Amino acid sequence: MKDTHLALNDAPWTRSTCAYCGVGCGVLLRNTAHGLEVKGDPDHPANKGRLCSKGSALGETVGLEGRLLAPEIHGRPADWDQALDLVASRFKETIAEHGPDSVAFYVSGQLLTEDYYLVNKLAKGFIGTANIDTNSRLCMASTVAGHKRAFGTDTVPGTYEDLEEADLIVLTGSNLAWCHPVLYQRIMAAKAARPEMKIIVIDPRRTASCDQAELHLALKPGTDVALFNSLLAEIARRNAVDPAFAPNVAGLEEAFGNAEMDDPAVTGLSPEDIARFHDLWIGTQKVVTIFSQGVNQSSSGADKVNAILNCHLATGRIGLPGCGPFSVTGQPNAMGGREVGGLANMLACHLDLENADHRSAVRSFWDAPEMPVAPGLKAVDMFRAIGEGKIKAVWIIHTNPVVSMPDADRVAEALKGCDFVVVSDVTRATDTARLAHVLLPAAGWGEKNGTVTNSDRTISRQRPALPIPGEAREDWRQIAEVGRRMGWPRAFDYEHPAEIFREYAALSHVAARFGRDFDISGFESLSLSDYDALSPTRWPVNETRQGGRFFADGKFFTPDGRARALAVTYRPPAAKTEKRYPLRLNTGRIRDQWHTMTRTGKTARLSAHLGEPFVEIHPEDAAAKGIKSADLVRLTSPTGQGIFRALITEATRKGDVFAPIHWTGETAPSARVDALVASVVDPVSGQPESKAAVVRADRFEADWYGFAISAKPMQADCDYQAYAPTQAGFRAELAGSRRPADWEAWARALFDLPDGPVQILRDEARGMIRMAFHQNGKLQAALFVSREPVAVMRDYLTTLPGQSAPQALSGRAPEDRPDPGPIICACFNVGMNTILSAITSQNLMSVDAIGAALQAGTNCGSCRSELAGLLARTEVPKLKA
Repeated sequence: MKDTHLALNDAPWTRSTCAYCGVGCGVLLRNTAHGLEVKGDPDHPANKGRLCSKGSALGETVGLEGRLLAPEIHGRPADWDQALDLVASRFKETIAEHGPDSVAFYVSGQLLTEDYYLVNKLAKGFIGTANIDTNSRLCMASTVAGHKRAFGTDTVPGTYEDLEEADLIVLTGSNLAWCHPVLYQRIMAAKAARPEMKIIVIDPRRTASCDQAELHLALKPGTDVALFNSLLAEIARRNAVDPAFAPNVAGLEEAFGNAEMDDPAVTGLSPEDIARFHDLWIGTQKVVTIFSQGVNQSSSGADKVNAILNCHLATGRIGLPGCGPFSVTGQPNAMGGREVGGLANMLACHLDLENADHRSAVRSFWDAPEMPVAPGLKAVDMFRAIGEGKIKAVWIIHTNPVVSMPDADRVAEALKGCDFVVVSDVTRATDTARLAHVLLPAAGWGEKNGTVTNSDRTISRQRPALPIPGEAREDWRQIAEVGRRMGWPRAFDYEHPAEIFREYAALSHVAARFGRDFDISGFESLSLSDYDALSPTRWPVNETRQGGRFFADGKFFTPDGRARALAVTYRPPAAKTEKRYPLRLNTGRIRDQWHTMTRTGKTARLSAHLGEPFVEIHPEDAAAKGIKSADLVRLTSPTGQGIFRALITEATRKGDVFAPIHWTGETAPSARVDALVASVVDPVSGQPESKAAVVRADRFEADWYGFAISAKPMQADCDYQAYAPTQAGFRAELAGSRRPADWEAWARALFDLPDGPVQILRDEARGMIRMAFHQNGKLQAALFVSREPVAVMRDYLTTLPGQSAPQALSGRAPEDRPDPGPIICACFNVGMNTILSAITSQNLMSVDAIGAALQAGTNCGSCRSELAGLLARTEVPKLKA
């Protein structure tokens, strides 16, 4: 690795790590008078210079609009001493009166490792409660449980290089092309170099990841165990068990027996497709099975993970180049949180909370007054206990559970009734922050200093390129201050994150003596300058080893050193479809947004691709309910309801619907998906079943539909609202079941324009009304209303606020100003109409040709499947002979 601060074009750049998914891409940051510039770091081993659309737009997300810049108590400004004294005293009083388990911490994969380590030290070692859990419980807990059951520890066996060396990639429950685009492009580059490489996608939906796959297995939701059990049974029948490796695995015969009893027909797949899957998997030595939320977010998630691991263990396809099961994570430091014991049932450095020797060792190392002897409450149970009044004080750090937790409305009610809620975040504008008694302003990405761990165990540095604004503080400083004020000044006496990292590394040395896998003891004497210069490094890091793969030698971290094959059996999703709720709801992410859009929602180009909450529904299901394309659909589940735009597509199975998770009370209050998801969890991992809720879909009978543009943020009073930023301001999709009595007054309230001139067009017969508000010759806002979904050139109209636009109410672009259309390539801001025009005018015949002409698809590549779709349905003029 080169210098951490280097000069390119005579300006300093800082090496850091991306803020988004668990790929852990390296970035180069440069703070200029025009804002923060961001590039991919060509020297980082995870991405080698590539960035996805979200990473490329990071510089557009760091503005101070909406930032929380000072502490607040009950919504009023306070100084840090007041806020921290109140947090420390209320926690102390609650513990004194009700015991340590009356308080809790709910944290996040947004924390850096040093922050994560310190809050766990405070909770488990000094307060004495294991009631600390993380939003990683919602995405990766089933993998943790599966790894521990099979390997003895939560060990990721392989590396990213395996994805390029494999001859067969199996993507199961993972839309890698959209959710981890840089890894997907590494695979695509390997496939281009070795066309014999094969890809299988296992997913109920047809996604962008299917486009280059030889086989798409659109199985029924939740039937993964039955599919992989069919593979395991076939491995036994064909004598494909590795005779040299099998003695290192206990429980194989029992696992084979259970596998034989499962009927693969429950998957809904044809026998021919299942046989082809078996043939490809068993007939290919170098197989990597990549799995993610589609496997984990299930009431049988841990069993799904173990069903996959069983197949790799039985065949010895683990720990070798191009072989192995591979979990990809969703947050930048989900792995770091697992390593520091961020989950309620773990201790730091992969030590076990319920192991008395491990507890004693950690307590002694920390010189801690006490340690909990039993696991704390996992996320769902934690918020249930808050609602029941058993937990009376909670500190929530960098996460928004009122949106992201299942049964989200009940979570909101729990926090509303809690005696004391502390929230540390970069903004007050979240559903959760609105319920806090104390708000603590946190440093954000680009301002923080510490480490993160990515999905293949690579520790990378996040370095600050921006000053911390206002009175915001790093998370570790907040935590250390509270620890000191609660009475433990020596234990929380830190001046720099490097001190915390060294302590953590030293604790890993203790863990290594217990035969644990996680060992970074090579860093325990790291100097401040060495910490500042730390290059991306894959653990373990000790005197004898750095990085590499695990388990090819057949040595595991169980008491007898052998792996465990688990005898698992298919169990259907907990919620059953029935007459009232006949559809199965799948949830997930879209290409250009991330989590609850606190960061990505700030940039216009990331909202231009899919800027509105939607539900994918199969044509037959839509027809049965009289739902047409662009209608609004009300989804109702046993726990809640929401309104979404209909996207009718055969990419979703009949009987299933799909809706993204990203919209919140800030961006689309009627489309909070997790209000529809029941709080059913996997009994082993505690991970919620977020991909198999049951719902009913009905056409929302809107009396009117609206589209609005404004130079300022808007707030409407109607049934359906969806807001997104634009380059010139904001846009909104609106609808209501009742028409306002006074449209002009309603629009003025929407735009916060109580006076000033307005243009109005009305067509009572068509139920159409259009209004435009101008000031000093410049358009401030416009509203378009119709009885049907509004047909105007949205992408053109969004450019008009702040300009002279007397023609705005036409809703159409002038002939001399072409409309670029909806954004397809967010990296280079290329619209659909621009692409279609280039295809026909330049006779473009391939996705690569579109890239050469317009740059579209040449960065992260996650739009290439859409480019291919445009090519397929566009007739290119034939060249004359």
